[in-house]
Amino acid sequence: MEKSEYTDDYPEKRLYLPGPTEVREDVIEAMAQPMFGHRMDRMTDLYTTIVEDTKEFLGTTNDVVVLSASGTEFWEATTLNLVDEHMAVGTCGSFSERQANVAERLGKDVDRLAYDWGEAVKPEDVREFLEESEKTYDAFGTVMNETSTGVRNPIEEIGEVLQDFPDTYFVVDAISCLGGDEIDIEAAGIDAIFTSTQKAFAMPPGLAVCAVSDDAYERELEKDSASWYGGFQRTIDYYERKGQTHSTPAIPIMLAYRKQMKHMLEEGHTARDQRHREMAEYTREWAREHFDVFPEAGYESQTVTCVENTRGIDVAATIDEVSEKYDFVFSNGYGSQLGEKTFRIGHMGEHDLESIEELTDAIEDVAGL
Repeated sequence: MEKSEYTDDYPEKRLYLPGPTEVREDVIEAMAQPMFGHRMDRMTDLYTTIVEDTKEFLGTTNDVVVLSASGTEFWEATTLNLVDEHMAVGTCGSFSERQANVAERLGKDVDRLAYDWGEAVKPEDVREFLEESEKTYDAFGTVMNETSTGVRNPIEEIGEVLQDFPDTYFVVDAISCLGGDEIDIEAAGIDAIFTSTQKAFAMPPGLAVCAVSDDAYERELEKDSASWYGGFQRTIDYYERKGQTHSTPAIPIMLAYRKQMKHMLEEGHTARDQRHREMAEYTREWAREHFDVFPEAGYESQTVTCVENTRGIDVAATIDEVSEKYDFVFSNGYGSQLGEKTFRIGHMGEHDLESIEELTDAIEDVAGL
């Protein structure tokens, strides 16, 4: 690959991707501050602010860890911290399958409760799967929001099932929905739930966030090995002692985080959830009028709509023309399975009903709908 020089003169595009998404101007400006040391009191003030504000926004008393990484870090860390040998994963698309793949790469024995792409993980199947297995699984993992297919799994009901399996910890990838789809973490019995800042949090990429239950923390203490960078004991204990991260953080992005979390607290989690719900309902209604929706009925995402391309439009060409004519960017289907068969609209973060209508109007114009 030859160098393709970055020229900094690109047209500004409005992002309707499944992430990264739009970021407020004052949040971007918050990053442009003089640098300071990550062991200074100023860093303690910054990090304790974003951690405690996140707890308040999410309505959780669980510990919160914010690391300089993508959410992918917590696929690895939660597996290393909680799984000795056996892990079960509910797979229903590319990212839930990737969670299983990561655990296998880490040398764990992984069994899949597998569904066709577009279907959701069902709590009654989880119960049957765990009851009939001869193994005791250290953890059950799945996605809350399958970004590739637009499926929202019934995490709350799955969590109820797992309450009957106390030796199996519940790990939830909420990367493309947390912050735009309200969930009571403790009530759902979730031991570790994680996200990335560039999705529904509407911040720049570069930080991963994980809420950790007391049981999960204690579980790691019992293990002979765990993640070094994302270890619960290492990150949480350092926070309790110092109010900082154990390793050098991405300070400018944390400054942006502080600014955006204040906006999120001002809006409130429930109001933010309702705004995302309204955008999702509108987008699905529009999709059914002109195309169809790909996910199983009743399990549609609140932050990403995966539209089934029933008209057979040229998805790639439509994306390019909408980008060229309107400076709006949305996404094609994910991977070889869904590339031209679907397209995806991210309605998350700081978008509202009006901005989503602008995109759908643009698609109608370009596609001749």
